[in-house]
Amino acid sequence: MDIISVAQENFLISFAVTFTIGILQGAILGRGIRNRFPSLKRHARIISLILLILFAINAIASIIKFAAPEKFSVSDFSIPTNLEEGFSAAISLLGLDAGLWSVIAMSVSVTLIIIFKFADIHQIARYFMFTISVIIILVALLSRFTDFVPTLFEIMMYAFYQFGITIGIFFVTRRKSDDDLKEFS
Repeated sequence: MDIISVAQENFLISFAVTFTIGILQGAILGRGIRNRFPSLKRHARIISLILLILFAINAIASIIKFAAPEKFSVSDFSIPTNLEEGFSAAISLLGLDAGLWSVIAMSVSVTLIIIFKFADIHQIARYFMFTISVIIILVALLSRFTDFVPTLFEIMMYAFYQFGITIGIFFVTRRKSDDDLKEFS
């Protein structure tokens, strides 16, 4: 019996754990953003809505890409002879030729990486988030370069993870500043 079979048999627990990991990762990132940029606390609701929209777009685009991965075949790859062919090969290798959702997912991912880089996150939490992100990247690469096609259960697990991150960051960044009373002191 493999781990996926055990997870499918206990699907409610699996979804809850995956969603909790996503919420934890989103809360860590949200707290890091609040600590790094304390002036955002005054505009918490607007910033949290912007981050909610940004992370929701990323979640939807990532789920679509995960559900129907664009396959890369080595037999279709040829060694580029000029700059234009090299650029085309790089776009194909990165999966950016898959359409609008792919481009949106890539641009939002780059934005989120920049946010992650500037967020004030404790070293242990940073390792936790890095480990989870590496696992997600490895699964995405596995689906891109092999015959692996995710099942409905795996897609649902990924959806719970992505929306957990979205909700976690939304609720943590949404809190108004409690430093308002300190201004009157």
